[in-house]
Amino acid sequence: MTPNTALDNNMVSISGKVISNPEFSHEVYGEGFYITYLRVPRLSETYDELPVIFSERLVSPEEIIIDSYVSVEGQFRSYNNYNNKIGRKLMLLVFAREIEFHDEEVTHKNPNQIFLNGYVCRKPQYRTTPFGREIADILLAVNRAYNKSDYIPCIAWGRNARYASTFEVGDNIKIWGRVQSRVYQKKLSDDQVEERVAYEISVSKMEVVKENNNKKEEKGD
Repeated sequence: MTPNTALDNNMVSISGKVISNPEFSHEVYGEGFYITYLRVPRLSETYDELPVIFSERLVSPEEIIIDSYVSVEGQFRSYNNYNNKIGRKLMLLVFAREIEFHDEEVTHKNPNQIFLNGYVCRKPQYRTTPFGREIADILLAVNRAYNKSDYIPCIAWGRNARYASTFEVGDNIKIWGRVQSRVYQKKLSDDQVEERVAYEISVSKMEVVKENNNKKEEKGD
């Protein structure tokens, strides 16, 4: 995915199988928005289950049928919690600008890719796993129209993680990768644990837009 204009700072393309009936989310100026979930294949023969929000003006909710195959082009966005069923304050979803229907699973292209151009919100957290693998968490602010921004968590590995550890708040960086879902357990009390799902960007490549402290461009793993 290569941006064509300065406005293309948030581009997502995913293809997969519909695994949930659309549910009404909210309405803006008489335009209804619905959320459905896609099961998007990984190269490792596992899947990410990703939320997609779409307008009823883009496609009728009745057309989104479980077990059908679709491709979605759009943006990855963060929203304040507007659904009482979801306990988290921040929601992360793929905002659909285009939806295309298929008779079978799409196999001729990468089913999950994203490009972001944004600003580091906080100092990246660099660490190593118990198995010695390097990892870094990046929170990226990506500008949107009408003076809004999306706050998107990203995760980098290996030399990308080491490179991310040199970033400072305010650095302008570009990221390429995929959207992933990750199941984790949240401890609510001594005897109560709740299973939750986090959504984040798995980074495959990144580069600094504005050089700081003589940083060198990093091409990825």
